[in-house]
Amino acid sequence: MSLPQNPRQPLVGIALAAAIGIVLAELLSPPIYGVCGLLAIAALVSLAARRSLYLHLLVFAGFSALHLAQQIDAPGRKLAARLGERPRPITISGAVVSEPKLSGNFSTFLVQLDALEIGGEREVADATVRVRWKGMPQLGDELRLTGSVEPIPPARNPGVFDLRSYLARRDVYQSVFARYSEDGKIVANGRGNFVLRLAAKSRTWMQAALTRGLEDSPDVSALISGMALGSRHETRDDIEEPFQQTGTLHLFAVAGLHVGIIAQLLWILARLCRLRRTAAAALIIPFLFFYSAITGLHVSSVRAATMAAVLLGGIFFDRRVFALNSLAAAALFILAWDPNQLFTSGFQLSFAVVAGIILVQNKILHPLLRLSASDPFLPRSLISRARRLGERCYFWIARGVSVSAAAWAGSFVFIAWYFYLVTPVSLLANLLVVPIAFFILAVAMMSLLTASFSSWLSVVLNNANWSLSKLVLGLVHLFAQLPEGHAYVERPHWPFAAPVEITVLDAGAGAAVHVRADGHDWLFDSGSARDYEEFVRDYLHSRGVDRLDGLLLSHGDSLHIGGAAAVLDEFHPRQMLDNAARDRSRVHRALLVRQLRAVAQGETFHLSRDVVAEILFPPADIPAKSADDEALVVRLEIGGKFHVLLLSDSGLKTERFLLAHLPNELASDVIIKGQHYSGESGSPEFLDAVKPQLIVATSVDFPARERIPDAWAQRVRERGITLFRQNETGAVQLEFFHDHWEATPFLTHETFRRTSR
Repeated sequence: MSLPQNPRQPLVGIALAAAIGIVLAELLSPPIYGVCGLLAIAALVSLAARRSLYLHLLVFAGFSALHLAQQIDAPGRKLAARLGERPRPITISGAVVSEPKLSGNFSTFLVQLDALEIGGEREVADATVRVRWKGMPQLGDELRLTGSVEPIPPARNPGVFDLRSYLARRDVYQSVFARYSEDGKIVANGRGNFVLRLAAKSRTWMQAALTRGLEDSPDVSALISGMALGSRHETRDDIEEPFQQTGTLHLFAVAGLHVGIIAQLLWILARLCRLRRTAAAALIIPFLFFYSAITGLHVSSVRAATMAAVLLGGIFFDRRVFALNSLAAAALFILAWDPNQLFTSGFQLSFAVVAGIILVQNKILHPLLRLSASDPFLPRSLISRARRLGERCYFWIARGVSVSAAAWAGSFVFIAWYFYLVTPVSLLANLLVVPIAFFILAVAMMSLLTASFSSWLSVVLNNANWSLSKLVLGLVHLFAQLPEGHAYVERPHWPFAAPVEITVLDAGAGAAVHVRADGHDWLFDSGSARDYEEFVRDYLHSRGVDRLDGLLLSHGDSLHIGGAAAVLDEFHPRQMLDNAARDRSRVHRALLVRQLRAVAQGETFHLSRDVVAEILFPPADIPAKSADDEALVVRLEIGGKFHVLLLSDSGLKTERFLLAHLPNELASDVIIKGQHYSGESGSPEFLDAVKPQLIVATSVDFPARERIPDAWAQRVRERGITLFRQNETGAVQLEFFHDHWEATPFLTHETFRRTSR
């Protein structure tokens, strides 16, 4: 029985067989010898039988073997096993194989190793490592660096970008850090792939040409560079986020629109030069792949260049080329180059969007056209010119709507899964923004063409692009602010979530605790301003939070409340509770103008119907020299059965006060605590009064006072109390059910389970 497929588009079935083979090899990891045997049998049978089923089996086995061989022969993984988990001094030599990205005073890039030295022993190596160095090399430079090497750390909080997993798909597991510029030197220039080095130099020249005359408008320069050259890393997050919320972020991913404009311009130039169609195609195809290299060889640009090459290749054979078959050819090309691309968001989004447009657009367009179609039996000569013009305008609008809707349908699941976003406003935003983006790209290409002989004309074109870019930025920000234009959603999971969840984020020496109770979302502290930008906001979005029900600030430490202003601006909490005690924190004083309600000892408030919070400390008139000695202590009562004590950075002084005044109100199942500035907290008398089964405690290696003393940790465990140190566990999620509760660390995933007492 042969696989059902369109006989004129055979690559579709072959690409599906390749993808299935890669997925099964990833999930099952069968022995490579068995796959090779299956491959040999499939090859013999397919040659003898000449049936499509056996050809698909051959492709399935071939791509399975390719992916398994890639996993087995992985130099980066072997080096990671050789070096272990602890940091070690190392000297490396090798070539820069990625374009360095500057962040602060350090540049970050990948180095393909030639050799390394550990403990005075030199050995040959061919792995790739990630390097941070206080220098600025170029792609292709040969370096020699001395620094420390350690495994790339995993994400420590849910909902954030996992750099370790991303780089592992590229067989990069180790990171080398060289603190000073003199720790490394450039030995030679011009190593590595000549085409990629030429592409990098071309990109630098193009970026300078496109932004000439726009030095006073960095946002516009970044937008033009991002759209024309795919330089997304230069765009600020606050500029990029509205594009994400309106479903127009694809403008920064060089894809079919960009490659199509380049191909069209090149085709026009070729025809003006009176080249034959075959000669024009032969010149355009390699240039499209070079443009893909200029823009960073991202999946979307390689896919678009491959599809264009297949379409133009039909000219040589005088055959019609089908879009879906071309898409399958691009997928096969990319997967043969690197099977791991199948598991990346870029690959999945790029092919899903194009497949959606190919398969769905006409099904949307034809019903729309029927709404305005003239009577088919009416002669065209009897239709007025105004009516024909109106039909033409309506056709272009309907076409734009159908393409936008088809792209949205194709990307809906992946956008929701990877970015936790649903963007209904994208249907309207793309309809207006994409045509303007077309002109921005066209003007940018004209600017590049004229820059080589007329810098004055190039600057004029750049200033025209400034106006168009400003219009795009204004429209995108307008659409991002529309009510219900976008919404953050949480990934579906099984089993269903507990009625009450508490997530203790790993904020180092700071704190941010998210409490979800029966659909109500509260945030206790916000972390520092840097923590908020790096993970707190992304975490809240990943939980589908568009607006908080409440925000509570424990005390004036900037590591705890530095991100509060941003939380107030973005998540608009319905209730904003603050510590009534006075402190000298400038960050805290700046928040007092935001109409926060002060709370003190004895006050209670409901987080939901079944969760009640009581303030145990401080009294309103407490005298304290340190903010840590006046931090809020909050006790949560969950369903009348479980209790959680949030101590913030309270120390021995606060504990003595609680033991003296509220000894019978301290008993709790869980303690969530930080570290007092003195490094002393969690006295034996206090632990005896609370009787916790679990303690979740912040801990960092530096400064020393923020690290949990090993002797204290040992005493806690001797009391039969489980201790989760967040330097070891990362974030911790607590789930409270009707008759039991569970705690799960984000890094180690072991489950701590207890029933009601």
